Amino acid sequence: LSEQWFVKMKPLAEPAINAVKEGKVRFIPKTWEKVYYDWMENIRDWCISRQLWWGHRIPIWYCQDCGHMNAFVEPPEACEKCGSNDLLQDPDVLDTWFSSALWPFSTLGWPEKTPDLEYYYPTDLLVTGFDIIFFWVARMIMMGLKFMGDVPFYDVYIHALVRDEEGKKMSKSFGNVIDPLDMIDKYGADALRFTLASLAVQGRDIKLSESRIESSKNFANKIWNALRFILMNIKGFDPSAFSEESLVLDLADRWILSRTQKVIKEVTDFLNGYYVGESAKTLYEFIWGEFCDWYVEISKATLYDSTEDSIRKDGVKYILWKVSSIILRLLHPYMPFITEELWQHLPCVQESIVISPWPEVDEKFINDVAEEKMKYIMDTVRVIRNLRAEMEIKPGEKVKVVVKPHDAEYSELVKEYEKYIIRLASLSEFQIDPTYERPKGCAVGVMDKAEIFMPLGDLIDIEKEVARLKLRLQEVMDEISRVEAKLSNTDFIEKAPQHVVEKERAKLQEFQEIKGRIERHLEQLA
Repeated sequence: LSEQWFVKMKPLAEPAINAVKEGKVRFIPKTWEKVYYDWMENIRDWCISRQLWWGHRIPIWYCQDCGHMNAFVEPPEACEKCGSNDLLQDPDVLDTWFSSALWPFSTLGWPEKTPDLEYYYPTDLLVTGFDIIFFWVARMIMMGLKFMGDVPFYDVYIHALVRDEEGKKMSKSFGNVIDPLDMIDKYGADALRFTLASLAVQGRDIKLSESRIESSKNFANKIWNALRFILMNIKGFDPSAFSEESLVLDLADRWILSRTQKVIKEVTDFLNGYYVGESAKTLYEFIWGEFCDWYVEISKATLYDSTEDSIRKDGVKYILWKVSSIILRLLHPYMPFITEELWQHLPCVQESIVISPWPEVDEKFINDVAEEKMKYIMDTVRVIRNLRAEMEIKPGEKVKVVVKPHDAEYSELVKEYEKYIIRLASLSEFQIDPTYERPKGCAVGVMDKAEIFMPLGDLIDIEKEVARLKLRLQEVMDEISRVEAKLSNTDFIEKAPQHVVEKERAKLQEFQEIKGRIERHLEQLA
């Protein structure tokens, strides 16, 4: 046995336990508080001496004459008890975690009351992993309360572990390691950063795959192309020359402004609550699914219309500029490089996006009526697009559509904004007829306020299409019978590897979905 130095922990642990119970320190997710309490309430005295070459030397000097132990900050010249100069410092060093526990204030000049210490202690947030909650987090809290009289931080965010796409721990021996430097070279730093952030859901490990990173790269490309289109069309445009009150706005403008305000609030609230993944998902769906796919496409109808007056075009340009500037700022924490690059090309903005203010909600732009109306326009377009896809009509081929409204207000709405529907659904003709009766060979889609008909006679040879679909239906039914027979075989289920069985079950589900689609197509053509 050898003599070691210990710290009595109970007196240090009790204030640290109370700090969390009283809400002075908050764990996110909250479930990690239990791990903290389990350690702290069952704490034992801590052996802090280590027999290592490197570390903070234990500040004890042994008197070789009287045996007294001298504790000093600076090396003493003589023994404080007998005055002897024959002193020998303890050869041990402090445990690494002891030194680390002092980090929040020792790095700021403590024990001197420096300006940095006054300003930066305590800090707001510590981000760390669950495996060092006791080794580091708890000890920083204890030391901070002991030496500074206050907690070192207010929030402790416990981040997830990054695993492979099957949820297995990454390991060189497993060959499932994703090298971040390789991913950055291949897809860009923004794509990797956005992927990790978007998968960061509180209390759940990240299942990372290269395909997810590639998807984020596609998102970055979508943003780049949308902003390139916008910048081309607002070249020479000066937003500062316009007051928002003087703009001539239509339904789509009011809708996107309203949705933007709600997204600002949602993203900000998520980030304030450390819901990083949910915030990223909100941005992804809004930028791609609403701004790019809907508003930017709608704006083309105005910008490219030679008969449209300049006042109306200026209104669209202003909205494109305003929403773009908000989107880039909201997205900047996730994709700092692409957002800064695009920001540099926007007119009337700060020198750098880093120093620009975070967007704030402007209540005057929130318009629930515009959102409700736009929802019905978008639903109408979606129904038409689904019909086109189901009937395998080529994207560039224009079709005729007849809307049979069940509601007078809806009828007026689609009549007023039929230009949106014609452009977005790629129509050759758009009719509104409350008395329309479905003819033979006409596809139909249903929504709550209308039926939408698409006559197919001029688009396809209905008899040939029916024959083709019946043949395909028989092929699919044969495949379903084959897979069902395999899955009903007890030997196959018991002896085949689990992933093989799951693959067959997935095949069965896929064939059943195809069968359902073909049957719907045949019904449409009847």
